[in-house]
Amino acid sequence: MKIDFVSDVSCPWCVIGLGGLEEALARVGDLVDATITFQPFELNPGMPPEGQNLREHVFEKYGATPEQSAANREQIRARAAEVGFTIATTPESRIYNTFDAHRLLHWAGLEGRQLPLKHALFEAYFTRGENPSDHEVLVAAAERAGLDPVAARDVLTSDRFAGHIRSLERQWYEAGISSVPAVIINEKYLISGGQPAAAFERALRTIAAES
Repeated sequence: MKIDFVSDVSCPWCVIGLGGLEEALARVGDLVDATITFQPFELNPGMPPEGQNLREHVFEKYGATPEQSAANREQIRARAAEVGFTIATTPESRIYNTFDAHRLLHWAGLEGRQLPLKHALFEAYFTRGENPSDHEVLVAAAERAGLDPVAARDVLTSDRFAGHIRSLERQWYEAGISSVPAVIINEKYLISGGQPAAAFERALRTIAAES
């Protein structure tokens, strides 16, 4: 089963969705032989290197009041905890550009270490509060994911895969993907949002039966 997981490194619902999908795959066991490929999507492609305060960003982009933002953060934190992930972002956290993180993820896929790097990048941003546009942060995440830090730095200090990432982002946008996570199975079935494991499990079993 081919699974394209369209997501961004700074998307909390993508953390929740990935956790739900991984749990669902564990539940279905040998029924499904799945390959997950992480596809790039930038929630804020124009974000400058210094980033922006999260509270300001949420207000400007969504018009959310401080009270609404706090309620949303608590809901997200609780849902993430259900899949074993700690989100420690606060109103004073910042949101950053993630383009280089997507370049590094593409390279990690070629090295067979994309999933561990995705987890490391989520942890770096949401749990550690680190800047995923900082090359030192990205190299450290790559090393934690079992990748060669020297090779990771070589990717980041070049423009390798930049054109390919932009092409992929355009491809998903033109396919109608406007929010993430978007999980496309066998290039045919779309599951949107940070769904719980039960929802993914039902979908996986149904698709497996149809196949």
